[in-house]
Amino acid sequence: MANQRNIGFVGLGIMGAPMAGHLRAAGHTLFVHDVNPAPQALVDAGVTVCTSAEEVAKRADIVIVMVPDTPHVEAVLFGERGIAAAYKTAGKDATYGKIVVDMSSISPIATKDFAARINKLGASYLDAPVSGGEVGAKAASLTIMVGGPGEAFEQVKPLFELMGKNITLVGGNGDGQTTKVANQIIVALNIQAVAEALLFASKAGADPARVRQALMGGFASSRILEVHGERMVKRTFDPGFRIELHQKDLNLALQGAKALGVSLPNTSAAQELFNACSAHGFGKLDHSALCRAIEIMSNHEIAKKDK
Repeated sequence: MANQRNIGFVGLGIMGAPMAGHLRAAGHTLFVHDVNPAPQALVDAGVTVCTSAEEVAKRADIVIVMVPDTPHVEAVLFGERGIAAAYKTAGKDATYGKIVVDMSSISPIATKDFAARINKLGASYLDAPVSGGEVGAKAASLTIMVGGPGEAFEQVKPLFELMGKNITLVGGNGDGQTTKVANQIIVALNIQAVAEALLFASKAGADPARVRQALMGGFASSRILEVHGERMVKRTFDPGFRIELHQKDLNLALQGAKALGVSLPNTSAAQELFNACSAHGFGKLDHSALCRAIEIMSNHEIAKKDK
């Protein structure tokens, strides 16, 4: 492969593993690390398993990070045997031209700090969170929202194109994460709207499956109604994207809103519904299970008729 690269990938969970798999399938040399054993499918595909993020950074020109939350990214970057340790040892001259790409969904404020600290060591930094969940990761159809320098973006774009379809350089470092937070606000509020609409229809005696089908042909049609509306009707709440992770993202939204001095009343309401779901033990279900909180309050399930 003429444009084969030495790529590092840290974080091989429900999203990271298929994303890394696409890179390897395209012929790139892959150095990987995770706190858990690497998936056997990746090992069989020929990736090199490393003992730390530091080892990954020593061996790769571009290191992609895909872990759950801000503290995890900080640990991968700056913890003992983290990426920064490799760059400090190598020195700025050797580190120049290397790129760190954080595809996790974390704090925009922390991201700007992380980028500045990595830049001081000589490497470039992109924040590139994704939307599309496990389905999008497996299908290489993720939406990728990028913040950072244009030159680094152009270098990494061919890799993004192996993992996603809608790829946008939004602005500078932190802007990718800000876009992801905005995305999660819209998704949460749409899930809430679909849940309330289908529950109302069901309680009124209509068939929620047919109501959803009818609405798919009108102005209320949306991807959330299509995919998560079906989940609510069929009661298929295996994740996807877990409630506990969406809670984390809305916390970022509400913390940011407080710092900016803006009000996000409906985001707050959606978070309270997620909180209620977690209190009832639903935190690891798909975020479409937000409907369970509304159902509990209403004493009625979308897919059931009262006797």
